[in-house]
Amino acid sequence: MISKGPLSPLSPSVRRLFALSAALLLTATLPVLGATAAAVDAPSTGLPTATAETVGMSTERLARIKPVMQQYVDEDKVPGVISLVARKGKVVHFGVVGEMNRETNEAMRPDTILRMYSQSKPVTGAAVMMLYEEGHFLLTDHVSKYLPALADLEVLTGANGQTEKARPMTIKHLLTHTSGLSYGFMGGTVGAKYQAADIDGAAYDTEIESLEAYVEKLGEMPLVAQPGTLWHYSISMDVLGRLVEVWSGQPFDEFLDERIFKPLGMNDTAFYVPESKADRFAANYAWTQNGLVLFDAPEKSPYLQKPALPMGGSGLVSTANDYLRFAQMLANSGELDGVRLLSRKSVDLMMSDHLGPEFGPNPINIGGSLGEVAQAGARGIGFGFTGSVIVDPAHLHTVGSAGTFSWGGAAYTQFWVDREEELVGLVLTQVMGNPHPLREKMIVLTYGAIAD
Repeated sequence: MISKGPLSPLSPSVRRLFALSAALLLTATLPVLGATAAAVDAPSTGLPTATAETVGMSTERLARIKPVMQQYVDEDKVPGVISLVARKGKVVHFGVVGEMNRETNEAMRPDTILRMYSQSKPVTGAAVMMLYEEGHFLLTDHVSKYLPALADLEVLTGANGQTEKARPMTIKHLLTHTSGLSYGFMGGTVGAKYQAADIDGAAYDTEIESLEAYVEKLGEMPLVAQPGTLWHYSISMDVLGRLVEVWSGQPFDEFLDERIFKPLGMNDTAFYVPESKADRFAANYAWTQNGLVLFDAPEKSPYLQKPALPMGGSGLVSTANDYLRFAQMLANSGELDGVRLLSRKSVDLMMSDHLGPEFGPNPINIGGSLGEVAQAGARGIGFGFTGSVIVDPAHLHTVGSAGTFSWGGAAYTQFWVDREEELVGLVLTQVMGNPHPLREKMIVLTYGAIAD
């Protein structure tokens, strides 16, 4: 059942912790990549549509998916779902079921604006790679070369606060979550220090006025591990946002808007929802033992105002249309509709696994103090630049191709790019901590619709 009520029964600090910790549940299911049902008369995405058969898929088989998504809605497990599949650059399914706001009984719309949370990270990765191509830095450069506040870091080595001098952190470490940084919600001594210093990744509930000041505070924190030795989910992409500012000479949000969103026609993607678009902004829910409860009412949401910090690791709002265009750019090796943001070689590098055997057979592991939510990553998954990469489909229990690049957000949004099968998929809802296997079902049904 949906519990109706105010913005949230939780305090702002607890809401912030829940928002970040829910990303752990998402990351623990990295192997799962979403997609959905067949519909040729799809709403406009700016990409051509096609019947499934013309791109090697089955209309009949794709049609199996919509009833599954509708069942999750009917059982009050999610309020609504947007699902999208494109193959060979053409949309073969754009499904919309349920509601975007159950408090007001508003139906989910093709152009509903959604909170992307950590699905912001690959956008930051693309921005960094664009500046890499322009010669602003090398991947092996020390971060301190551009951010002196991170020059003399220490690594926490003991429960009693013992530390040792950290080896230099590189740009590649930031891109791959191997920097030794953390998140406040990851728990432990370092996580507690992050929360006390107000640098736990929150863009709205903070008194810090700039990314520059954010990094200055970060320089006072210890690392959880020596850079380059451990995959540890972290605010690394937030630091990359500050680096984009240093390299480009522009505020991070302005760079994204001018260099990525406008060129790709991502007209509804930003760090906040303007008043003129507020009627399309979805409610956000949270899964509890009593079912769904309202977590963030759109009419009272902090997303209605420009945030204090435009974070590289979270904070974007977007639509299925917009994010499809970003994902299709990656699928096209850096180009869409005559606009090239990245070279093919840069996209290849971004989507390659950068965690070698020294990281062990299960390199993506989530620790911390969150109990069952903090699960170990599965064998067969690696990490590229700001997103996961399938290394071994069989050990990952998936039919997705090796090399598939993916990431998602805390409110149960997910995208994937499978260049081997020329597939792009999106599955989007707004539920924090959702335990139901929408993505698991969709990947099986979507790849089962390949008929070439």
